[in-house]
Amino acid sequence: MHNRGSRRRFLAAAASAALGTVAFDAAAQAPRADPELDRQVSAFLDAQRGRWDYLNVPYQDGKVLHDLALRIGAKRMLEIGTSTGHSTIWLAWAAAKTGGRVTTIEIDRGRHERARANLQAAGVAAYVDARLGDAHELVKTLPGPWDFVFQDADKEWYLQYFLDLDPKMAPGGCYTAHNVARARAGAVREFLDRVRSDPRYDTRFADGASSEGISVSCRKAG
Repeated sequence: MHNRGSRRRFLAAAASAALGTVAFDAAAQAPRADPELDRQVSAFLDAQRGRWDYLNVPYQDGKVLHDLALRIGAKRMLEIGTSTGHSTIWLAWAAAKTGGRVTTIEIDRGRHERARANLQAAGVAAYVDARLGDAHELVKTLPGPWDFVFQDADKEWYLQYFLDLDPKMAPGGCYTAHNVARARAGAVREFLDRVRSDPRYDTRFADGASSEGISVSCRKAG
């Protein structure tokens, strides 16, 4: 039996290897440079830092998502749980650099409308397909394939979202989930146990994330 520390080191090493492979594949296409957009997005995020409500992700988690999506060159991104758009802006900023697009789903009309306004103010609305609806149903209908998935909606559905999206994950794509650090039982733990036990994925907790934790499961290319 591995102890907890050795298992974490093992998972981190395995996932780092997977991410390195994907990053090498994406390196042939350099990120698009748009200094004006970078200034606009950065200024908006800085101005709103610490002001996000409705359980949006912390600033550092948004940056982790952005950096990972950029590193793997993700173009087809899906977010489950828009809230008012903080993480969506980070992902859309990455999409602007990779030539990609983010599809995001929110069930609450008020949050959906606020997210659309925030995306416009940040300058990244053109890179987002913001859907208003029930992700339980919509996720099943979206065709994929997906290079990047971020789930941050109803935790009791985490495993089901993964089961619905697993067949649509592109080789080398990464499936990420928020609020996983303290999962010792329940639905989030069931999701983690399932994805960690799948030999097609390398899974770790993202470095640099908040205490809420982000799991990163990258599908092996082979």
